Amino acid sequence: MKTYIFLILSLFFTVSITAQNVARKFIDAENIHDGTQVSIKVSDGYYLIRPFSSHIVETTFVPNGEVLKPESHTVILKPNASKFKISEIGQDIILTTNDELSVTITKTPFQISYYYKGKLITSEKAGYVKNDSLETIEFNLTKDEVLYGGGARALGMNRRGHRLQLYNRAHYGYETHSELMNFTLPIVLSSNKYMIHFDNAPIGFLDLDSKGDNTLKYETISGRKTYQVIVGDSWYDITNNYTDLTGKQPMLPRWALGNFSSRFGYHSQEEVEMTIAKFKEEEIPVDAIILDLYWFGKDLKGTMGNLEVFRDSFPDFEGMVKRLNNKGVKTITITEPFVLTTSKKWDEAVEKDVLAKDSIGNPAKYDFYFGNTGLIDIYKPEGEKWFWNIYKELVKMGVAGIWGDLGEPEVHPSWVQHHTGSADEVHNIYGHDWARLIHEGYQRDFPNTRPFILMRAGYSGSQRYGMIPWSGDVNRTWGGLQSQPEIALQMSMQGLAYMHSDLGGFAGANLDDELYVRWLQYGVFNPIFRPHAQEDVPSEPIFRSEKAKSLAKEAIELRYRLLPYNYNLVYENNQFGKPLMRPLFFEESDNPELFNYSKTYLWGNDILVSPVLEAGKKEQEVYFPKNNVWFDFYTHEKIEGGQTKTVQLKDNSIPTYVRAGAFIPMAKLMQTTIDYKDTYYQVHYYYDESVTASSAQIYTDNGMSSGPIQNENYELLSFNMSRKGHRLQFEINDVIGDNLETEGRVFYLLIHGLDKKPKSVIVGPSRRFEWDENSKVLKIPVERNPREHSLIKIKLKK
Repeated sequence: MKTYIFLILSLFFTVSITAQNVARKFIDAENIHDGTQVSIKVSDGYYLIRPFSSHIVETTFVPNGEVLKPESHTVILKPNASKFKISEIGQDIILTTNDELSVTITKTPFQISYYYKGKLITSEKAGYVKNDSLETIEFNLTKDEVLYGGGARALGMNRRGHRLQLYNRAHYGYETHSELMNFTLPIVLSSNKYMIHFDNAPIGFLDLDSKGDNTLKYETISGRKTYQVIVGDSWYDITNNYTDLTGKQPMLPRWALGNFSSRFGYHSQEEVEMTIAKFKEEEIPVDAIILDLYWFGKDLKGTMGNLEVFRDSFPDFEGMVKRLNNKGVKTITITEPFVLTTSKKWDEAVEKDVLAKDSIGNPAKYDFYFGNTGLIDIYKPEGEKWFWNIYKELVKMGVAGIWGDLGEPEVHPSWVQHHTGSADEVHNIYGHDWARLIHEGYQRDFPNTRPFILMRAGYSGSQRYGMIPWSGDVNRTWGGLQSQPEIALQMSMQGLAYMHSDLGGFAGANLDDELYVRWLQYGVFNPIFRPHAQEDVPSEPIFRSEKAKSLAKEAIELRYRLLPYNYNLVYENNQFGKPLMRPLFFEESDNPELFNYSKTYLWGNDILVSPVLEAGKKEQEVYFPKNNVWFDFYTHEKIEGGQTKTVQLKDNSIPTYVRAGAFIPMAKLMQTTIDYKDTYYQVHYYYDESVTASSAQIYTDNGMSSGPIQNENYELLSFNMSRKGHRLQFEINDVIGDNLETEGRVFYLLIHGLDKKPKSVIVGPSRRFEWDENSKVLKIPVERNPREHSLIKIKLKK
């Protein structure tokens, strides 16, 4: 029985906006399930509008003659019985979530508009329209909005003015401009602080006002007419709300933050073990080695799909993996979803019926670079099981990580048919569901292991499967490097916060030590540190010139010393959806000059990074966010925020700064993360009198067990500083999970920014401290036991 919406007097102001499709006529409105959904019937179909929270609302249009398609590949959040407060005034029906996010349906002319705290956010323009070849949904834009999203592209931060194809495709050797790459996501973010996610998998386009008529248009060949509008008070709220909707990224294993040895590729067991031995000899930290396609075949072409160890080159694969693991080095193997007709597994794949089909039901076969091939149909239960069993055996051999390559899929003709639809219907979610297959396999068969899943293609929400994306086959040139900050920052805003690049560049035989070193220095402040390239020029620092090797080693060592800070970023991403790399407009959302700026960014909350992106530079301009004082990470010079400053460049580092009031934990140098001890490390505090109070949390666990927070197997240290006049007080407390075994620690609190030796320092009963007159650094040892309240009092000289 219908529950009709009755007139409730309320005060609500609307603004004049471009009217929607004039042929669409309002018929009636129905309150469904006690306000958890509202159905709006119109002349050509009906809308279903439902709130997920006070910051997320979903709208679906179902045209006449079609049925509702409720399944989403992206959304996992349940509406949690969120309800609309419903009122009606004049021509407007108003749906409100806790007086924050509201939807206004204007009856004549028909219009759907979205408001946040009384301010218009966005509105449908033509709304849904069916054309000859594409179905579209149109929105109004204001003339000054900056638009982000659409996945991984090299277009500049502001993507307005482009019509972006939604079709995952590799771009070999790209540099500063690439309109189509491996991750094409149906997501738009606006500088007006809202996000629209078009919840539909088939291929299409995202038109970000390409005609200059203030129109945002989503275009697709078929599927759902569903989108979510996501809002928040800050950019961090928006990324948190979006990852609540689509799933949070699981905690990575701690070793994934270390240095990777990788190239295309290692041809033999002897070469692999020799390479790691060289890292150990040179005392360059390393935590993993990646095996490209030669682990299953001797030749580049003709062997893809073998997916079993090629014993001629790797006679003792299991022993090799075990010996590497004993040295603290994990093994990661490449896999692809293609099974060549010349591979060992072709007959088995055909017999077990695990391949995608042609139009008459035979295994689909076609040619691409590596040979004549079929494609595993992961949408067929038999195909998923067959593929996972290959991974299961690799894990049993000791392999610690899975690399999924060519997962766009690289060649995927439209005529190919999968168990659940055509190639064009599943193309953009193939990598997404490939990651799901592996993630769920680990949960089922290795539930205590955190998987490492490196993938070249995915979809919105892929982060919840632990996917670690990379930016594809970038050219080994300065132009290739220049596009990387933009790609990583954009993807971070779209939920895939572990986007990174082949450090040093992948494509081309370009031996440029300056480029290589600058790329690795930038990589220190990337989610994943993974040099990788075609083997004609080595990607590993151990095989570069002495100068390049020395500078690369310095960068890698800094990466390892920052391990506790970086691991805390993993925690923040897992719990709150915070990106690891953050654009500066996250800091200054009211500064339009930063809306298209990516040359400097934040690494976590407190480290400001300005990578060197051009050859031969001796100086470069850096913008310092306002309302802060920034410390040079290397010289400790203080710089006032709110200005652009020309800084001098050094060969052995890139410009790096720390926010005043920050606590930066740093570890002792190690050769592998297996040697990391969280019972001793330094905590650097950056003092400036402009900061009267500051705080930080530092998360830790054993670095490998799955579900550490849910399983009460973690520790969260809190650091607080307060200043009154010339007295500083530091407090350290902790929250410890019930199942964590922990022990006492020795911290060294290092305070930067003081002008003089303090008058006194009291740490419990102790008054011990060290003062370095040259560096002006105060060093205080702090011994503490679990669940103990630690108090440090410092009296400064006037």
